[in-house]
Amino acid sequence: MPRRVHQPLEDEEVDFVLRMSEGPVLAYFSGTWPKAIEACRAMDVVVGRIADEYAGLLTAVKIDITRCPEATKRYGVTGAPSVVLLKEGAVAARSAGPMTHAEVRDFLLAHL
Repeated sequence: MPRRVHQPLEDEEVDFVLRMSEGPVLAYFSGTWPKAIEACRAMDVVVGRIADEYAGLLTAVKIDITRCPEATKRYGVTGAPSVVLLKEGAVAARSAGPMTHAEVRDFLLAHL
């Protein structure tokens, strides 16, 4: 993942990164179990490109579902990959399942 994508390692770090972020946050929930890993690796690339394209406009955060169960529960995520767009700390939109770069861009444009 590019450096522009924050990767908190535990729930407390997720809270810190989200509090410190200015503007909208694209939270990408990832998993490492066999059925999710391929789709999540593809989403790593997509979210990295989005983070680069939207640098200064939004913060991208990759959250591991297994390592951050409280954040996963708090944002209603039930599977990986999933994305949640947060505005002023509140959920503005969400999508579950793998997405292409164009689909993530359309998702953001519809809700930013």
